[in-house]
Amino acid sequence: MNAMHGVRRILRQPWRLAADATALLAAAVVAFPLYWMVLSALKPAGEIESTRPRPWTSAPSLDSFRRVFEQHDFGRYFLNSCVVAGSVVVLSALIAFLAATAVTRFRFRFRTTLLVMFLIAQMVPVEALTIPLFFLMRDFGQLNTLGSLILPHLAFSLPFAIWMLRGFVKAVPDALEEAAYIDGASRARFLWRILFPLVLPGLVATSVFSFISAWNDFLFAKSFIISDTSQSTLPMALLVFFKPDENDWGGIMAASTVMTLPVLVFFVLVQRRLVSGLGGAVKD
Repeated sequence: MNAMHGVRRILRQPWRLAADATALLAAAVVAFPLYWMVLSALKPAGEIESTRPRPWTSAPSLDSFRRVFEQHDFGRYFLNSCVVAGSVVVLSALIAFLAATAVTRFRFRFRTTLLVMFLIAQMVPVEALTIPLFFLMRDFGQLNTLGSLILPHLAFSLPFAIWMLRGFVKAVPDALEEAAYIDGASRARFLWRILFPLVLPGLVATSVFSFISAWNDFLFAKSFIISDTSQSTLPMALLVFFKPDENDWGGIMAASTVMTLPVLVFFVLVQRRLVSGLGGAVKD
């Protein structure tokens, strides 16, 4: 019996090694652009423009980062991005939680139709709605304001968040809700003290996608912020380094690195709940 177990283990080992090698190769392919971005941000101008690029630098420099932080209103752009992304994350999480609870726990007319509409909304390309959204924001007087960036991202992130959170709310047994009511808990108390902590991993998972979408947005920022540059966000700050005669690739890569850091920090802060949230979504 032990011999058979040893043979099976030997046969499985090549497949495990192949799987590990494939995963390592995929990770390297994904991580290489990030490495090249940071490397280009640290390279002197002469090495960046060299016709023989090297995957290292012998004279790292922070001049590109200095040019980025010396740009006029760069701090304001960073703050605007934080306001937009933070607002989208908080509002989408709150509204999606309440909406997912409503469509899961309650039976009402047109419930199925509403869920299908949520699904259809995810299939519409963002680019196809940019012009209608522009006229809509103009009619509401929201052009050149951060509201013109928050509202569209909120609208596009809600269908995905609601669909994903439905599984987490549905996984909470009805017996738990009935037991809470028997113990004297109100509906609001059950909602925020019991149900909310149980679906928190799902909220974190959906918040990550909402944060990335709002933080990296360029299309809406370029379309809806027309004249008031004080309302611009970080992706718009990259345009400063694109010049008619010669692009400042060091500044572009340094600014891109600065833009990436908050996303990495956000991932580090929520990684544990993110893994459990995605695992719960797959399990459901």
